[in-house]
Amino acid sequence: MIVAAGFSHLRLVNPSIPGTVMRETLEGIEYLWVKTPAYRGNGLGRVLNMAMFMLRLSGAAGLAIADFRPHLVIASSTYTWDNWLAARYARIFHAKYVYEVHDLWPLTPMELAGMSRANPFIWSLQRAEDFACRKADKVVSLLPAAESHLAAHGMEPRKFAYIPNGIVEDEWEHGEHVPDAHVEALAGMRREVRCLVGYVGGHGLSNALDALIVAGADPRLKNVGIVCVGDGPEKNRLKEKARRLRSNVHFLPSVPKRSVPGLLGLFDILYIGWAQSSLYRFGISPNKLFEYMRAGLPILHAVAAANDPVQEAACGLSVRPEDQPALIDGICKMAALSREERKAMGQRGRRYVETYHRLGRLARDYLDFVCETRDWKTI
Repeated sequence: MIVAAGFSHLRLVNPSIPGTVMRETLEGIEYLWVKTPAYRGNGLGRVLNMAMFMLRLSGAAGLAIADFRPHLVIASSTYTWDNWLAARYARIFHAKYVYEVHDLWPLTPMELAGMSRANPFIWSLQRAEDFACRKADKVVSLLPAAESHLAAHGMEPRKFAYIPNGIVEDEWEHGEHVPDAHVEALAGMRREVRCLVGYVGGHGLSNALDALIVAGADPRLKNVGIVCVGDGPEKNRLKEKARRLRSNVHFLPSVPKRSVPGLLGLFDILYIGWAQSSLYRFGISPNKLFEYMRAGLPILHAVAAANDPVQEAACGLSVRPEDQPALIDGICKMAALSREERKAMGQRGRRYVETYHRLGRLARDYLDFVCETRDWKTI
């Protein structure tokens, strides 16, 4: 059994431990949802959410966990505080303790938000990261170049493994119908342009869509339709910016996850971009990019990072992030390619992701790494 410690601010319905924890079984796996206060933004409300999770996980939720004896306890969240409880439960149950790193905290708020190392919140997160690096039996990260950072905080290199994100093949083999409104909107645009460029995902600051909006206002792209599908905190601002610049960028609502495979296939080129940030020196591993590659379409990638799957797979074109001239030039170059050339690019990406990023293979790699030093036949 595996216990995953993470944060939740979900509202509870019919909690099995009144007001604190709800049990739910999804696809044969039992989850314990810990009730914490709702919040907006990144202020004190979010810190309270994190603190309440820790408090309740150490109380009533901890009693619920005692119903079984886990073999493996994984601290898997953006934040680092949960490592203290993960290590505690691993010790109680004589289980392995794994620190799973998605984003590097507290480095992320320090570099992106300019928070001081002396800030009490940052100080406590740093203590927890240092503790995890020293005490975890294994450290697994989605970031290919994170090892040097973690080693600098006390991790022994032999404990580390890079295991990236991947695709769930079932979602591609049994995808859902694309909403008619989206099909009709894209069909109408296609009649007006020679090429459709699509972005499907969140509309936040980290998605760096401003550069795409500005690029869409360039007259060289008047015969290229650019479409952003999804929602997020920046969407209204981006729509207003596109209107003000008379940018050739159109916005559509998000679709259910299982409709994404069919939706991606309605475009000619797919776009993903990143902000210019030193954080990416540790690498990237975005699910969205691997979904794009699985769709078998060429990709325009605006990135400066330690790794670049698009270059590795030769399945598109990579340009500098937040660089409008480079982005405009990249769109023009890809739009000028023949259909056969774009198809060949896309097929290289699909072969790459099917070889290296199938979730089943990655799950086996994960278990092989974290379980290598004891007998796990009872799992």
